[in-house]
Amino acid sequence: MTPLAQRPWFGKVMAPLAVGVIIVITWQWACTAFEVPRYLFPKPTDIADSLATNWRPLFGSLWSTLYVTFLAFGLSVTIGTAIAFMFVQSKLIELSLLPYAVLLQVTPIAAVAPLIIILVKDTTTALTLCATVIAIFPIISNTTIGLRSVDPGLAAYFRMNKAGRWATLWRLRIPGALPFFLAGLRISSGLSLVGAVVAEFIAGTGGTSAGLAYQIMQASFQLDIPQMFAALFLITLTGVLLFAAMVKLQQILLGHWHESAMEAER
Repeated sequence: MTPLAQRPWFGKVMAPLAVGVIIVITWQWACTAFEVPRYLFPKPTDIADSLATNWRPLFGSLWSTLYVTFLAFGLSVTIGTAIAFMFVQSKLIELSLLPYAVLLQVTPIAAVAPLIIILVKDTTTALTLCATVIAIFPIISNTTIGLRSVDPGLAAYFRMNKAGRWATLWRLRIPGALPFFLAGLRISSGLSLVGAVVAEFIAGTGGTSAGLAYQIMQASFQLDIPQMFAALFLITLTGVLLFAAMVKLQQILLGHWHESAMEAER
């Protein structure tokens, strides 16, 4: 029977959890010992109290941010994968469109978002487009690399058996590209959340559709720093959960046939 400390999940869960507990305890002690005002830097207990007191507006804003995040992530995956397939099927299309994909990546969203928000009247649509601009490039880049990274011997074998372009794509390129695609999902999921929050900051939307960025701005204006930290905590927790979900999806899809999944289980 394997000792508990030697089990893979034990180190993955308990080691980060122990570090987090130490950080929180040290944070609480330092703020208490040095009598740091809560309006300057709140204690973890102040943040927890604010989260419990203001849970209704905070979780309502969390839903608004998640709605934009999932819309942007879905658009990024759908459009980015389609573009990657076009790149692989035609070198001319790749040479024609890749510079514009790179242009989207290197252009700061803070410079583009105001224009999108002005041109697009619907706030949710504008926020989704801003987040999509940030999140789409990893899908395009990773999927394209994966579709092109086929084993030369297997490619020659497919040609020797006179496999067509679509048979080669479906039976060779797509399975080989799956690890790269899933790596792109891990990056894009986090960027979708970042893009949604940044777009909310720029748009400054309020009312019933206000996201967590609006809660942070409102809390900062009112010097309610614990509530600002509580909203930031929800954003951070959401990002961690999105990343964990993508890692779990990778383990399910790759199983034990790919080296990356086998390494993750060790």
